[in-house]
Amino acid sequence: MNMKKLALSLAIAAGAATASLAAHAADTIKVGVLHSLSGTMAISESTLKDTVLMMIDEQNKKGGLLGKKLEPVVVDPASNWPLFAEKTRELISKDHVSVIFGCWTSVSRKSVLPVLQELNGLLFYPVQYEGEESSKNVFYTGAAPNQQAIPAVDYLMKDLGVKRWVLAGTDYVYPRTTNKILEAYLKSKGVKDSDIMINYTPFGYSDWQSIVSDIKKFGSAGKKTAVVSTINGDANVPFYKELGNQGISSQDIPVMAFSVGEEELSGIDTKPLVGHLAAWNYFESVKTPENKAFIKEWHAFTKNPKRTTNDPMEATYIGFKMWVQAVQKAGTTDVDKVEQAMIGQKVKNLTGGMAEMNKNHHLSKPVLIGEIQGNGQFQVVSETKGTVPGDAWSDYLPGSKDLIADWTPPIMCGNYNVKTKKCIGQKF
Repeated sequence: MNMKKLALSLAIAAGAATASLAAHAADTIKVGVLHSLSGTMAISESTLKDTVLMMIDEQNKKGGLLGKKLEPVVVDPASNWPLFAEKTRELISKDHVSVIFGCWTSVSRKSVLPVLQELNGLLFYPVQYEGEESSKNVFYTGAAPNQQAIPAVDYLMKDLGVKRWVLAGTDYVYPRTTNKILEAYLKSKGVKDSDIMINYTPFGYSDWQSIVSDIKKFGSAGKKTAVVSTINGDANVPFYKELGNQGISSQDIPVMAFSVGEEELSGIDTKPLVGHLAAWNYFESVKTPENKAFIKEWHAFTKNPKRTTNDPMEATYIGFKMWVQAVQKAGTTDVDKVEQAMIGQKVKNLTGGMAEMNKNHHLSKPVLIGEIQGNGQFQVVSETKGTVPGDAWSDYLPGSKDLIADWTPPIMCGNYNVKTKKCIGQKF
């Protein structure tokens, strides 16, 4: 065989191999899984990776989607915020995923947002956050501040008679913005500056002795004091341990946490923490047929009857179910068509009632206040009547109170000013 014929044969073989690979790739719908499996946030995020894999497995057992199997593409951004953006670009441009389920911290979500908008990707974000955002490329299935932070403060104020407030958070955008909203809300209720203490600590912070001592001192002024905690990740473990070390009980200074669920408590001796609180839209202890089935499926999938469930898992579950329904409705995984098909989608909450995706890409969900029990579970002590629609923009911040998000025609805008009738942000 001469060199020309050999080159031609090799080229034909390479082309056939490429075509075969392309045909194989076309047989699946790729689903990106963008959660930290290492670093400070792995304690929280690795469970969400497993949740997405469980949902994909369940859907494939039903025959897949649009006649194709779902194929997970799992990456580890390793609690490194710039790496989230890099991995997102790879998932969309290189792996050609149709959707991404991922992120926990708001700084990771903010990191991937420009990439999603540039490449027209689609992200389902399953964790409570600070609001002040609505993107065409993101569906926010966790709680907005009016679905967690505001109801939690109302409970502490009205039910427990709290007068002094410690706003303790990890030093990044979610705690700072949430506390800005809470500070404005507390002042609107007549709380004085001197009755508000604000403190921020780095990710992974472990030396809590002096800070907890300051909290204890702040709470000794003769007024009922509470901690509103936006501490994230594995820093929660030494924080709660130090509360116990210094003898701070829930009767003395109750802690209301926004980022501590069953998963985080599984690594702590919860006996000294009994009575402390958390605000979520879901607790594992809620008894409904849907939740019972979900927990059973989780234990079977993980082959571990001791694995707990938590709120961001339910938000992942709801988002995944809605995405499947939207793809089926649109008849395609095309992002623009799926985005429009998502609005109005409904899925049963695991705690009862129906979650609905609104025009602002936020869900309507119930708000639950839970009290930590000795077994690491939460007992529900307060629950909203019906569901609460998530607000993308806070009513308590001057620059936000006139803004709405509406991703339906003719507005199609995430930052629409109802007074000026103008879109000041991302518009399509």
